[in-house]
Amino acid sequence: MRLNESAQVSVIIPARNEEANIARVVGSLARQEGIREIIVVDDQSSDRTGEILAGLKSEVSLLRILRVEGLPNGWVGKTYAASVGGREAAGEWLLFTDADTEHLPGSLAELMQRAEDEGADLLSISPGQETSTWWEKSVIPMVFVKLAKLFRFEDVSDPKSPAAAANGQYLLVHSEIYRRSGGHEAVKAEILEDVELARRIKLLGGKLLFLPGARWVRTRMYRTFGEMWRGWTKNLFLLYQGNTGKMLRTVASLWFLDLLPELAFVASCVVEASTRAGKVPALCAVGFFLLAVARQWNYGSALADLGYDSILTSYQPVGAALLGALLLNSLRAHRSTGNIEWKGRHYAAKGKG
Repeated sequence: MRLNESAQVSVIIPARNEEANIARVVGSLARQEGIREIIVVDDQSSDRTGEILAGLKSEVSLLRILRVEGLPNGWVGKTYAASVGGREAAGEWLLFTDADTEHLPGSLAELMQRAEDEGADLLSISPGQETSTWWEKSVIPMVFVKLAKLFRFEDVSDPKSPAAAANGQYLLVHSEIYRRSGGHEAVKAEILEDVELARRIKLLGGKLLFLPGARWVRTRMYRTFGEMWRGWTKNLFLLYQGNTGKMLRTVASLWFLDLLPELAFVASCVVEASTRAGKVPALCAVGFFLLAVARQWNYGSALADLGYDSILTSYQPVGAALLGALLLNSLRAHRSTGNIEWKGRHYAAKGKG
């Protein structure tokens, strides 16, 4: 499959209570070239999402609005909304994207060209993340640094590697292989429907292309600390494929290599200043300082690879503390409580039992 100049893209946007975002995403997509239609699937929104969409209809001729009134048994909400839009889409290519994204000028044309050049059947990017608050600056970049190690872009894009991944914030897929894979209906009960869909397409012999995407798309995933806590509690266990050992090793690395050296450096300095105990506290302080600097340098390099501002490196200790706690909470939710809550809906945790 190859893109060509006449290719048309159907955009599908699942939206549930997105009054703060929906106008931005629709507007940014309306300015892209090559779009045949923009399908917004209003997933039982109880806020002003529907009203805002109705107002946009007169301004954006490509806009189609669908509304789902219920969630069938066995489906995850976002996945069902995506499937409804996917069934209605008429484009040769389908772009599934989140309501909280903003698509920068020319991004679709450039990414379609990348897909053509590399023969991709599914192209996905990890968008740039907007971080306005201290907790966003601390946690969000660190999560994506860890994910870039779990799902290496090079491995996912290598047809010889079994690694498969995608980010549902931006998933551009050829309609033929999407339907042949079973589409979203085939992954209807999966919370990480994007990753599972990518796995199915790669197993069919489809070519995946996975890229860091800060230059093309940006998003602000969570607007409150509670949303962030629930969102990553829902996803982290699944992103780690339910591997308890790997999750606990990550927590240990975060707390003992990213957080502890900073705390120990401060403690050593306090001991030295208050007791004048000699060389031991001073040497400890130097050692912990050098370890902290090395870890921060490594983190800053990883941030740069993903397109993040280097200023975020200073949030590393707080991010390590919070991400470690989030990993443990995700493990607890999936292994112990058996219940995951997101956007007012509850889903069974697959790690239970």
